[in-house]
Amino acid sequence: MERMKYCALVFSITILSLLANGQNSNLSNGSVFDGEPYITVNPSNPQHMVVAWMGYVFLNRIVIKTRTSFDGGNTWSPVQTTPHAMPDYTSADPSLAFDANGNVFLCMIDSRPDHTAGAIYLRKSTDGGLSWGSPVEVMDFNADPGKLAIDRPWICIDRSGGLMDGNIYITSMNAKGANGPPYHPYFNRSLDNGETFEPWRYADTTGWLAGSLIPQPMPTPLVTADGTFHCVYPSYVFSQNILPQYILATSTNAGTGFTYQTVLASWFTNAVTDTSAKKGYLLRADPSNSDHLAFIHLSNENGDSDISFRETYDSGETWSNSIRVNDDPVGNNRMQDLAWAAFDTDGDMVITWRDRRHAADTGYSASYEIYGAFRHRDSVNFSANFRISDGSIPFDDILLGSGNDFMSVELYNDTLSLVWGDTHTGTLNIWFQRMTINGAPVSVQQIAAEPLYDVNIRQGASAKTFEISAEMIDHINVSDLSGRSLINVNLPKNSDRYLLNLSAFPTAYYVITIKTQLGKTARKMYNN
Repeated sequence: MERMKYCALVFSITILSLLANGQNSNLSNGSVFDGEPYITVNPSNPQHMVVAWMGYVFLNRIVIKTRTSFDGGNTWSPVQTTPHAMPDYTSADPSLAFDANGNVFLCMIDSRPDHTAGAIYLRKSTDGGLSWGSPVEVMDFNADPGKLAIDRPWICIDRSGGLMDGNIYITSMNAKGANGPPYHPYFNRSLDNGETFEPWRYADTTGWLAGSLIPQPMPTPLVTADGTFHCVYPSYVFSQNILPQYILATSTNAGTGFTYQTVLASWFTNAVTDTSAKKGYLLRADPSNSDHLAFIHLSNENGDSDISFRETYDSGETWSNSIRVNDDPVGNNRMQDLAWAAFDTDGDMVITWRDRRHAADTGYSASYEIYGAFRHRDSVNFSANFRISDGSIPFDDILLGSGNDFMSVELYNDTLSLVWGDTHTGTLNIWFQRMTINGAPVSVQQIAAEPLYDVNIRQGASAKTFEISAEMIDHINVSDLSGRSLINVNLPKNSDRYLLNLSAFPTAYYVITIKTQLGKTARKMYNN
């Protein structure tokens, strides 16, 4: 659903920011609103990643925007704006997934702002996310009359290589304003690689119902390496369990039938009661072991909001005790929330979240940082927590809006790629960070202390000139987005400044790469 704090008539020039290793990079550069980022990485080529988010466009309401990188986030394509299915629609809730063939799929809501019409839609890209095909309707707004069953659609794709390879599964839940209980998690499937979707069904069933007390029982889905579908959703039905619980729905036949198990049942006293906290829970699967699943959620078990982790090695039949992931002092009255997590292909795991351990105030409306923890596949413990954001971020009340703060992380080849929304530039923008993990369980210094290189690229006296400054510049290259080199300059030894002139080149996007004799590299994408 559309989330905005304000609308304004703003005319702006987008300047694509320098990406320096170790420094958070602004992907969206919006001047009004950018929110709910989602990242996906191509499992066949971890240098290839796509990010989608909600962004404001003047006279066009909220649209889904995307950018693609083919070099691990060093440079990014121009922003792509996804058109609405109908002219009077507005978009929300993007999620992304690659199939085994390198195609990437974008799932989203597109609907009227008054919630009278719309649907979940799927778009396919065959060029890595640089362009998107026509929308395919997944589930209509009124498919389950009055239930508004299209909120928070998540996509997952079978990449098992088996009989169900290429199947696409999309889950959703009731939106705010649904005409009352009972409430249900929803399941949709495509058996023809996203060309069409079969009739929807409930993901819950008698004896395992979400119930009437949780108005938005969001399912969080995945497909394991052997093609098994799982999703977790919340439930509170006294006749099923006297405790509120999270239920695991499992299907080995592409959603034709489900089996059910309890992941966690806990008293209300362990629940985080602050209504502003982002309490999203996640189910994750280990690509190296299809029986190994992890469940991440918030818990108030120790007196304040902590990141809690549980896992199973038998496909959900039994679950471990909870592990407190954040390592700040127990019961220090500092809230942690906005959790996200990912497994690496060999079973390593990273969990990221919004952390307030250094805030002067308690509760949700406090300054915060983005933190993470890593666990090696051979360890039962998480590493010391490390900071991901490059500083403390003051709270802004735009974050009180539903969905205006969001996070998404992927882990490939022991490298985490993270996007999140925050307001430290004065507007809600999307930030990107990539960090390399070196080997076994790591310390804060190993994962977080990537060097900040003193390589600067500034606009020169004219619009098509750049002043480049760095210690001991060795080489400067300018290329187009196809990789074709246009300018190569080798500088004299100990050079620290160069004026680059691009006035001879037509209007297009170019990538400027600067290398120094110290082995440092910086890049900037520029629209000439």
